[in-house]
Amino acid sequence: MIQTPKNIAVIGSGLVGSLLSVYLRRLGHQVTIFDRRPDIRTIEFSGRSINLAMSNRGWKALREVGLEKAVKEIAIPLYQRAMHVNEQPVYFQKYGKEGEAIWSISRGNLNKKMIDLAEAAGANFRFNERVWDVNLPEATIYTGKTERGKWKSHQFDHIFGCDGAFSRVRHRMQRRSRFDYSQDFIDVGYKELTIPPKDDGTHRLDKHSFHIWPRGKFMLIAMPNIDGSFTCTLFLPFEGEVSFESITSKKEAKAFFKQYFPNVRKEIEDLTKSFMKNPTSAMVTMKCYPWTYWDKVALVGDSAHAVVPFYGQGMNAGFEDIFVLNELIHKFGDDWEAIFTAYQEQRKPNADAIAELSYRNFMEMSSKTADPKFLLQKKIEKRFAKKYPDKWIPVYSRVTFSDRPYAEALAIGDYQEAIMQQVMNMPDIETLWDTEAIEKRILDLLEG
Repeated sequence: MIQTPKNIAVIGSGLVGSLLSVYLRRLGHQVTIFDRRPDIRTIEFSGRSINLAMSNRGWKALREVGLEKAVKEIAIPLYQRAMHVNEQPVYFQKYGKEGEAIWSISRGNLNKKMIDLAEAAGANFRFNERVWDVNLPEATIYTGKTERGKWKSHQFDHIFGCDGAFSRVRHRMQRRSRFDYSQDFIDVGYKELTIPPKDDGTHRLDKHSFHIWPRGKFMLIAMPNIDGSFTCTLFLPFEGEVSFESITSKKEAKAFFKQYFPNVRKEIEDLTKSFMKNPTSAMVTMKCYPWTYWDKVALVGDSAHAVVPFYGQGMNAGFEDIFVLNELIHKFGDDWEAIFTAYQEQRKPNADAIAELSYRNFMEMSSKTADPKFLLQKKIEKRFAKKYPDKWIPVYSRVTFSDRPYAEALAIGDYQEAIMQQVMNMPDIETLWDTEAIEKRILDLLEG
């Protein structure tokens, strides 16, 4: 036995809470999961979902507890971006080397599957049970129907807060002295739309691509589902000339799509109806520290480090938290204080790095992917990386197709970008980009 069995509470039945529960059950612990929401297996999903992009880190965490195969059954591999620029043919950008892919998964489908798997592992779920307060030193939680009503106390050996960006567990930790906390909303919101399958059940667009319609300060993306549909997400500023605020009627919504997305508006099911009906959601980067309290309480996933979704790493980073926790449990055994201390010290720099990378990728996806100079830079990088794979791994590949630390990917990415800026400023780069002279310049800069 690696650890003495404990009675553990997990707050939140989302992806991270469910997977953590599987890990804890495999270690022999008693696990109770509390969630203020109803069981999502019994309700219709809300129209606030951005499809998930599972990559190496997520698969590694699932593989460790034998769940990779079960999850791949509800996922579709995406090998490339499909760029939809008005008045131009669709063009494709491969994500990585041959065979490397991110995997599109419906958030709702995956969450249902993860709850099933956690239940099968022996976790006890308590839905519609809202946590109002936490006594940190005693690892006691208080639940009740209303904040002012009667509460019931539940004492545990340890508590894991997996209850998202607006975590009730973290809220309690924030009241302690010297707890650092920040949240930063971007001025862009998102709304979910749907492209239905064809009559024969097949996909209307290439099903192995991540589809992007970049339009400068806003964009539309589409990711495939196993039922032949695509989940689309429109990212648009909240306020301004072209914004959610400026589109107030079905007529204005129709005109907006006709002007900016003429080649897809016929595909999107009940476009104007969905636009007016589905909620507009906000996106936030949330940072805090410490993530733990003594040997009693730890934050995992978004409750510790919420990021904007533009690198597709929110879930992957949360799953990686769990993988690291498991490694530390095997290292330190019953010393939960050592486990929690090492966990937060190891994960915090990487969480900050992926927050920065995610924000930068939003700028890249929305505005730079249609910029000829940016596309030329990427072509030069890709050509060089193919010829010198030991000298140049693109930052996207370091994040998505590797399990090296996010902080390392950020640092090396910054170093590579500084080199490329010098290369892009060379005279006649547009005509010389695929010559040996450019290769030699990059090699010299790398060695310098």
